Amino acid sequence: MKRIIYRLAATTVVGIGLLSGVAAAQSGSISTTGADSYNKVSSKVKNYTRINNDTSVRANNSNSQSSLSGSANSSMNTTGGGASSGATSNSNSFGASVAVNNGSTAGQAAAGAMLADGSDASGTITNTGYNSTNVVSSKVSNSLHVDNDTTICLTNSSTQSAMSGDANVSQNTTGGSATTGAASNNNSATISVSVTN
Repeated sequence: MKRIIYRLAATTVVGIGLLSGVAAAQSGSISTTGADSYNKVSSKVKNYTRINNDTSVRANNSNSQSSLSGSANSSMNTTGGGASSGATSNSNSFGASVAVNNGSTAGQAAAGAMLADGSDASGTITNTGYNSTNVVSSKVSNSLHVDNDTTICLTNSSTQSAMSGDANVSQNTTGGSATTGAASNNNSATISVSVTN
């Protein structure tokens, strides 16, 4: 007599919710299953965060200055006095301070992604049948992409011209002194740049 035995396999799968960036308790349980059953409690957490920081800072200081003192003339006098022209000068000062911080944004995003790290996931399978297969699995996938593009352009353009006037003593019986004033240009630029990615 040939005995043919057919086994019917029962399958039971419990999935624990997929979370992204939210901390929540995850648990699942399976109990009292039949023979030859396949029982699985599965937890999957997938976090994907992409941060793209495009920062562009531009500062431009364009300065054009020209100064010219007048002329001083003492001429055709019996006794000529002194002749002097005044001083002339130009001054330009440029100060720029730039601070760019993208690191805190990336850090906050990374911390937020870790909230759902799957550490609070739990699963139990109890009182299962003969020859059953029982699996409890937890899978966590974290992906963080940070792209920082920072462009800083600071320009200080200064064009200066300073010219003192003429001092002339001429055609006098007794001539005095002739003095021209000083001519000077000054340009100062102070730039401070701090970038944190």
